[in-house]
Amino acid sequence: MDYVKGMDLSTLLELENLGARYFDGNVETDILEIMKRYDVDMIRVRLFNDPYSKDGKPYGAGGNDLKTALEISKRVTQAGLGVLLNFHYSDFWADPGKQIKPKAWAAYSVSELEKAVFEYTRDVLERFWEAGIRLKMVQVGNELTNGLLWPEGRTPDYENIARFVNAGIRGVRAVYKELPVMLHLDNGGNNALYRKWFDEFMKRGEEFQIIGLSYYPFWHGSMKMLEENMKDIALRYHKDLIVAETSMGHTMEDYKEYEKLPEGQRKGYATKPELVDKIEYSMTKEGQADFIKDLLDVISRVPDGHGKGFFWWEPAWIPVCGSGWATKSSLEYMNDPGPCGNEWANQALFDYDGNALPAWKVIRDFHR
Repeated sequence: MDYVKGMDLSTLLELENLGARYFDGNVETDILEIMKRYDVDMIRVRLFNDPYSKDGKPYGAGGNDLKTALEISKRVTQAGLGVLLNFHYSDFWADPGKQIKPKAWAAYSVSELEKAVFEYTRDVLERFWEAGIRLKMVQVGNELTNGLLWPEGRTPDYENIARFVNAGIRGVRAVYKELPVMLHLDNGGNNALYRKWFDEFMKRGEEFQIIGLSYYPFWHGSMKMLEENMKDIALRYHKDLIVAETSMGHTMEDYKEYEKLPEGQRKGYATKPELVDKIEYSMTKEGQADFIKDLLDVISRVPDGHGKGFFWWEPAWIPVCGSGWATKSSLEYMNDPGPCGNEWANQALFDYDGNALPAWKVIRDFHR
């Protein structure tokens, strides 16, 4: 497959509706035009099953139900960019700390869950096909490190994990025979984790094409650990590798004033001192640019040409009042104490006023 320079723009419509504006060289510019200008070729769009409470209140974080995911993907396609569709198989965030079954599937048996994953995946992709959307890749599940559809699909039950993931892969193949499928874990610097998970899946799994890794330097170890892991798993599994999520902060400045947050709301993850101390790069615009340069170099050194690119996670999620990672309704769904701010704006590729940062030029000028 071709090399990917990708961005996750799942909050695109929400941000625009709340008044977010983006500038390149002090000129206000459409966000997708900026992406193209800096050599981005694919946009990742997440999909939640039903991100609303039982009384219809939205869960937030972009509101990525099927209607929203389709609308974003249509715009991306019209702009001439490809789409990676990211199935979470949950009504809200799915990650190593939570893989909550959709409300509609809550009472399902293992066999019923397997059937539901297949049918849901197939039906969604039929909608994308009918809409003429330029799908380039599908991600079956999100950060599957500890499984999916808990408790039935939670590690160490790799039999059920494989059943559910295989159902998703079959759902893709029912519509798109040749579309690359990605399986994605977090903690890209943890080689033991990847060897354990993929050794288990390879015994039971359907064919797939890409291993996706999350790599956040404040959580997932050093750049050297990432490089060593990618080298090992490329040689071990003979799959193409993509850093499916990454980011790095460009400032330590708080942004609660932009969001009209009350005192006491937590700052972005990468402003917490206990996390910042672990980072090899300075939390500055220059440090962010240095990070992406080194990351691109690491990907280029993956053996046998298996390093196939990256997706920067939510580069446009600048702080605007009303756009947060959760709402009161979704906190109740997740049994999470909150609070609900953005928490990510200092890791965007735009400053708090929407101005493009120097890292964009590094991305544009990198040629494998």
